[in-house]
Amino acid sequence: MSNSNSPIISKMFSLTGKIALVTGAGKGIGRACAILLAEAGASVIAVSRTGSDLHELNQLYGDSIKTWTLDITNDEFLKRIAGLERLDILVNNVGTNKPEPFIDVTEQTLDLMLTFNVRSAFLTAQAAAKIMTKQASGSIIHMSSQMGHIGAANRTVYCMTKHAIEGLTKAMAVELAPSNVRVNSVAPTFIETPLTAPMFENEDFKQDVLSKIPLDRIGTVEDVAAAVLYLASSSSNMVTGHSLRVDGGWTAL
Repeated sequence: MSNSNSPIISKMFSLTGKIALVTGAGKGIGRACAILLAEAGASVIAVSRTGSDLHELNQLYGDSIKTWTLDITNDEFLKRIAGLERLDILVNNVGTNKPEPFIDVTEQTLDLMLTFNVRSAFLTAQAAAKIMTKQASGSIIHMSSQMGHIGAANRTVYCMTKHAIEGLTKAMAVELAPSNVRVNSVAPTFIETPLTAPMFENEDFKQDVLSKIPLDRIGTVEDVAAAVLYLASSSSNMVTGHSLRVDGGWTAL
């Protein structure tokens, strides 16, 4: 007979005593991750450059979620990470997208996406890894995408940056394994967020997306946060260098 209140199950997903940092935590996937990690017992540092987005998190969760109003592309952010005495979990969530036909992509768009999706992710992970290797433990979770495993029209730059994140995940996992630091990625399909909601108002676009998802539904931020919790917890102690695809079967086609 199963017992949903099993202490063994609870312990496997407990983050009590852990310190987690979540970037892009003001909205959408990042916010959901910050909340779920806090509810699992972690002390969470939620980072966003928009203070108003963080205010509600702080009000609802008090000391469980501390907030940093910082731009992750600013050196001040990296200095704040370096000043931490301990860091057990990094959810490297910040990213952006600007779909354009390949031949029309401007240097401005290219630089914007490389800065947010690759450079800042690399430097954030590097700052976290310096702490984790010293304490000989930690879990780094990169927010990738199903587009890190496939190609798509009008998303060449986004696909390129997310393929880079998948390569970074594998290389970091191999190099940091001797220090007991695990590195994985979560690769979602289209997820309903404040950013994507207007896109789904276009019925043709929505149906085109659904036609590529065997489960025939748009993902939720909670779907992604659950995958992050698994990779952050002791349940995944033997998992590193992996990309957990929360894509409803898109990449299985």
